[in-house]
Amino acid sequence: MPLLGGIRPPIALLCVLVLALAGLTARVLGPGKDMAAPKAVLSSQQYFAEDGAIALRASIDERVTDLQRTAAALSSGGPVKPERILSDLGRTYQKWTGTTVVDLQSAEVLATRGETIPLGWLDKDVLTGGQALTPRMVRLETGDVRLMTMAVLDWKDRPQQLLVASSSLSVPAINLGPFRSMAVVARDGEILGTAGFERAEALNSDQERQELSFLHKQMGQLSDRAAAKTEQHPVRAKEPGSRGYPGVSGSLVGDEYNGRVATAGYASLSSSNPDEKQSVAAGLGLTVVALLPVVQQPTGEQGRELYGLAAAGVLVLLGLLAAGVLWATVQRPLLRLFLESRRLARGDLTRPVTVPRWGEAARIGAALERLRRRLNTGAGEDDEEATDRADGASGSGRRNRVGGRGPLALTAALMLLWCVPVGLLLHDTDGSVSVPTTMVNDQRDRTDLIADRLRRALNEAQADLVSTSRLIGADVENDKDNGTGTGTGTGEDDRTDAGIGSADGEAATRLLEETLAKHTRYRALYVVDADGSVGARAGSETHTWSSGKDLPLVRVSGHDGKEPVIQAGAPVPGHKGSTLVGEIRVEFLNSLLARPGLGEVRVVDSEGLTIAASNGFLAFEKLPTDLTDLVRAAGVRVGAGPVENALLIREGNAVKVAAAAPFSGGGVTADIGWTVVSRQDAEQFKIAPYEREDRSVLAGMLGLAAIILVLGWIHLVVVRPLRALATGAEKLADGDLKTVLYPRYQDEVGAVVRSLELLRQQAQAHRHNQQSHRHDNTRRTAATRSGVDSDGSDVAGSAGSADGDVDIAVGHDAVHGGYIVGRVVDNNVGGR
Repeated sequence: MPLLGGIRPPIALLCVLVLALAGLTARVLGPGKDMAAPKAVLSSQQYFAEDGAIALRASIDERVTDLQRTAAALSSGGPVKPERILSDLGRTYQKWTGTTVVDLQSAEVLATRGETIPLGWLDKDVLTGGQALTPRMVRLETGDVRLMTMAVLDWKDRPQQLLVASSSLSVPAINLGPFRSMAVVARDGEILGTAGFERAEALNSDQERQELSFLHKQMGQLSDRAAAKTEQHPVRAKEPGSRGYPGVSGSLVGDEYNGRVATAGYASLSSSNPDEKQSVAAGLGLTVVALLPVVQQPTGEQGRELYGLAAAGVLVLLGLLAAGVLWATVQRPLLRLFLESRRLARGDLTRPVTVPRWGEAARIGAALERLRRRLNTGAGEDDEEATDRADGASGSGRRNRVGGRGPLALTAALMLLWCVPVGLLLHDTDGSVSVPTTMVNDQRDRTDLIADRLRRALNEAQADLVSTSRLIGADVENDKDNGTGTGTGTGEDDRTDAGIGSADGEAATRLLEETLAKHTRYRALYVVDADGSVGARAGSETHTWSSGKDLPLVRVSGHDGKEPVIQAGAPVPGHKGSTLVGEIRVEFLNSLLARPGLGEVRVVDSEGLTIAASNGFLAFEKLPTDLTDLVRAAGVRVGAGPVENALLIREGNAVKVAAAAPFSGGGVTADIGWTVVSRQDAEQFKIAPYEREDRSVLAGMLGLAAIILVLGWIHLVVVRPLRALATGAEKLADGDLKTVLYPRYQDEVGAVVRSLELLRQQAQAHRHNQQSHRHDNTRRTAATRSGVDSDGSDVAGSAGSADGDVDIAVGHDAVHGGYIVGRVVDNNVGGR
């Protein structure tokens, strides 16, 4: 038989799958090794490091973009004094620790602001070549490391000037929680900046100082390991098919001290999208490391791990029993039929056929026995009919019995006895599962980090509008001074109160279109005059902007529409009542909220109405009651302002972790009243009870897949062809010798079909020979009717039939006198 044909391979495959599944069950559900920290905590530290890396990357890229955009805008207009450049830059952006303007021709420092920037690192390689004006990391005399960002100021008929801005490489001012610390690490593992250790400097006891020293040491060791791991390619660092954070990230476990183990997450800076061009920050080779000492919490489920070994043992027993059922009810009868049919086809007709007791095999065996008796005894056709009636009466009971599908159903029932309890009942986790306190705290801190990131993004958007509005005001003032404006007044006061005319609007429109093309956060940019009319515009449809001193510069409108309208405004200098308005895309805010490990994240206004969400939302829909109370509690002012809050929600068997973080900090959005709310099902955490439940479900599904695969295989290649063969064999035994039997499979069923085809041919030849003999005898009988036979007898007459069944002849004996009466059966004289 071919290797993959017949009944043996699927039964062997069932045994192999059962043993493999039993081993997998014992491994994933049985006793496991003790871990220094739960997987959920390690994953949370990795996510926190990724959030910190995203915040640092966005901060560095924004600094570079803002400086280059400012330099390009200044270069497009008239020359500006260096002192005014730095003054306006400092008022617009509060992100640089020091700024300097240098004359590139004379190397003279023209103006400086903030901390002193050393210029010894400026050389030909920095200013020329393919890497010209690329941000550099420079170490100050104090030992601190600064990121130097450069841009060229180029005016006609004047020497070029270099605008240099320095900024620290510390982690953005985000909430790290009471015990977490974070560091920015270079390629060689050097720590460039830290956050979180400052609060511990005020510790007084020796034990606290020792623990602080331990954490500093652990941060250095884990930073070296993280820097080495981030050197690998992001694609090779991940498992095949996995996505998520585009850079290299992971978690590390350090040493233990005073009952707590040091855990860390690391993440390299990378572009926000792997399909996009590498960002400036991503090319600096920086890594963010988040360190948190945690106490290992017992899961309280160690006793249930023994269920894995018990489940594996039960699976082996049921699998062997199922294989035994298939062997006894399908394989053994089929092999017996194969041997019996081959024996008959070879001519061994003396020994009766061993007929199986039930099913299609019994039907085929009965048909083989009928064919054997017919070929062996040479019975006449009247005997054939009697034999067929007797066999049909004796085999009619077998036809009504359950066929080959019965053993398959029994085998499936045996396997389901294991799959259903293991997949649905073995590790059914209820609402009493223990969730580590660290997970609740991390949900709160990460939600606050998202709120800070969103607040900074809105502040950056409004700062961009301020910078663009100054360029619009400068262009319009230049046009009016040149006599091209269309203002109605003639004096200085008239020019200040005038709006932006048509000629001025064309220049402003071009500037707005260029700004909109560079910033994907906006959906529309337009200038609104004091009377509410829209002048220059770019982008999609505009909305009404209400002017008022008490109204915030960032606001939400469009409550009657299908989508919230988020607007940010900046007054246009020199034009009283004119405001540059930018409408921020909701999709931009949604992209900032989508982070793994946080679940559903929403942004709500002061009334608790949804403005943006990570997983889709209805405009201005209300939060559930439990989250509404959480937002209200987070908005209560404690000390300097509202603080973030988190809680563990248990509802029946469901366990959820929720957190709320109101906007706080500086910028125009500090008092906007927005709150970021997150909610995550505890099932998504890598907690031991939930992991075992998921693995139990997976084991049950794998067992179900094995049942479908093996039993489906047996049904397709054995049971269904066997049922068709039983029907064909019965027709053959009933006398249908014209239907040719074609073997379709090279297996036991195909071998039985070939043997039946040989028997059909033998029966057909036997019947042909009988008909030939009957025809010859009929001719001889007809000759005696009109002549004298060989011994001188005169045949006087005959009566009979020409069908060869029974012939009666009556003749006259001419020698002895008298009459001869004979009965011919099958063309043979049976008597006188």
